[in-house]
Amino acid sequence: MYALVDCNNFYASCERVFQPQYAGKPVVILSNNDGCIISRSEEAKALGIPMGAPEFKVRDQLKQLNVKVFSSNYPLYGDLSQRVMNILRQFTPNVEEYSIDEAFLNFDGLTIADYHDYGVQMKKRVQKWISIPICVGIAPTKGLSKVANKIAKKFQERTGGVYVIDNDEKRIKALKWTKIEDVWGIGYRLIKKVKAQHIHTAYDFTLPQHEAWIKREMGVIGLRLHSELLGRSVLELEEHQDSKKSIAITRSFEKKLSDYREIRERIATFASVCAEKLRKQQSCCYSVIVLLVKDKQQSKTKRYYYSQMENLSFASNSNITISNMAVTILEKLYEPNEVYLKAGVIVTQLLPQDQKQLHLFEDENPKHLKLMEVMDAYHRKTGERKIRLGSQDLQKTWKMKQQHLSPNYTTNIKEIMEVVCR
Repeated sequence: MYALVDCNNFYASCERVFQPQYAGKPVVILSNNDGCIISRSEEAKALGIPMGAPEFKVRDQLKQLNVKVFSSNYPLYGDLSQRVMNILRQFTPNVEEYSIDEAFLNFDGLTIADYHDYGVQMKKRVQKWISIPICVGIAPTKGLSKVANKIAKKFQERTGGVYVIDNDEKRIKALKWTKIEDVWGIGYRLIKKVKAQHIHTAYDFTLPQHEAWIKREMGVIGLRLHSELLGRSVLELEEHQDSKKSIAITRSFEKKLSDYREIRERIATFASVCAEKLRKQQSCCYSVIVLLVKDKQQSKTKRYYYSQMENLSFASNSNITISNMAVTILEKLYEPNEVYLKAGVIVTQLLPQDQKQLHLFEDENPKHLKLMEVMDAYHRKTGERKIRLGSQDLQKTWKMKQQHLSPNYTTNIKEIMEVVCR
């Protein structure tokens, strides 16, 4: 049996953990630079606040309806997510972190008499220990556990936030209730084609007369989904990979930029964070890519998205080496008197640090290694990037508009919550 555990309105729930005065009140979370609404509490949804709406367009509506607005606080959300995942591992060691607020669990090898009761235990423990509400869907396959989770979330009063599909009668009833556009793996590009075949529910998708069409139009992926919804498990948990194949840092600027020095500072900072992430996963890179995005409305040319890749002479994870290469690429991309909205740095062609090939005539300055060790040790100890390159802003790493940012209660010792005991 599999379970899909999903945190309810996760970003909004995270903010309420440390500010419980907003429980039961409408809350929305904004994207980077306070751009668009990316998360809503149930109360905000009930008020008709649209998902993805630009903040400036609904600003008056939010004030009128007394909706609490937060800037996105990803360090806080990431930390609370890991705490939830660690609790779930107490129920089974087989956990696939599907996203920041979702996880698949596999119960193979465990003796569980009552799956519904087991799901209730998970829900209660996460709620009690972290105050994050979750819903649990349990079924024989990953695909069906997604369906079960939707039912648990949709009918929380009746299900208690936990729903188990453990027989064919429940499976068929659940599939007939589920619209085809809500099925995991059916993208928006497929919806018109699928409905043209008179497939309107998940149950319709499982009917034998559609199997040949699914094989022809959707291939192996469609057949796997078909089997999953029939109750035949073909999708296993994916192993967690600590090392990424590439690392990207991209950000919109706090304001429109045209000055080369300001853009260079951003590129140097993004490159340094990429190098830091490389060292954290004990990797090096051979290639560096720089991205630049102009203001489409003010661009003097039709083209507004620019990128270029350059290879390093040797694999590196040094802030100095990678930042120097990124700035060199920037010099080739930058055009004076143009207005830029966004930039980014990507490092690719990664390899483990202990497999780095040494060069006879050209290699990195060995002093870089010691310097990076000192920088990383200070960052781990204080949580701050105080030791930086001279080309970086010494005061702030992420220059973003965050007018409604909550403290990093669990990741910054200076912002930890204080309790007065009398």
